[in-house]
Amino acid sequence: MSESNFVDYVKIFCQSGNGGPGSAHLRREKFVPKGGPDGGDGGRGGHIILRGNGQMWTLLHLKYQRHIKAGHGESGGKQCSFGADGEDKFIEVPLGTVIRDAETGEFLMEITHDGEEKILLKGGRGGLGNTHFKTATHQTPRFAQPGETGTEGWLIMELKILADIGLVGFPSAGKSTLLSVVSAAKPKIADYPFTTLVPNLGIVSYRENHSFVMADIPGIIEGAHLGKGLGLKFLRHIERNPALLFMVPADSKDHHKEYTILLDELEKYNPELLDKQRFLAITKADMLDEELMNEISRQLEGIPHLFISSITGYNIIKLKDKIWEILNR
Repeated sequence: MSESNFVDYVKIFCQSGNGGPGSAHLRREKFVPKGGPDGGDGGRGGHIILRGNGQMWTLLHLKYQRHIKAGHGESGGKQCSFGADGEDKFIEVPLGTVIRDAETGEFLMEITHDGEEKILLKGGRGGLGNTHFKTATHQTPRFAQPGETGTEGWLIMELKILADIGLVGFPSAGKSTLLSVVSAAKPKIADYPFTTLVPNLGIVSYRENHSFVMADIPGIIEGAHLGKGLGLKFLRHIERNPALLFMVPADSKDHHKEYTILLDELEKYNPELLDKQRFLAITKADMLDEELMNEISRQLEGIPHLFISSITGYNIIKLKDKIWEILNR
């Protein structure tokens, strides 16, 4: 998916339909000049309904559709006929979409399963016809109930990518290269910081026809939780990942410090991120000899880690085994 087509945040205006008014009709026929009330109920207003679509990966389709309105219910008719319900409006969204009230920021709902449907805004109820108001002392009511007004408001939709494991690291740590090697994903790769500007997903094949989903987000820099770099904009995409793979390149000046900075940024953004399973990969290990690996391992004592090289394939299979083990604990 091109960078311009990836949209993970939209603000839209939604309006459910008004309920139709009930009918105040009185029965009038040739031989029944003074029939009783026979007004039907009005139809309900259309709902605004969210539907999960497992084939969608972006909110781009909503970027230029800022106002979404459902149909109004129709009026009740004579002979106790009901008015038709207003047309429901379905909004298809990718899995992992979170909806909040734009004014208060209140969480409203989230969509996490393919085909899942949730009513975002209910349509107004239809009004009751005059047949409901007939009594022994008031046999010909000439009034009916109006329909309820629908609800409306500005809503924020945020996409939080659903993946099994998220890649976390500074720019140029080798995250995109790893994703391109272990999956069919084709992220942009170049030798300069912030090559990755949008999250990328890849399905990683594993033994015995198993697989898991890996997410690569733009690199984090120190101060990302304050909005520096691109971290703040995309950190929410790893909130749903059950496991995190931290990546520090072999040519880092201080591997332990870099790992600590990454942990610190995640904690400041959302402390719950530290409750996730995590593992450290030292990338670009083809630059190291055994002596240097031993030295780095001493610096990382107590931190589970593995040396890998996406270019040569060194320990890539072991990394898959480790990830699978973490995901199935």
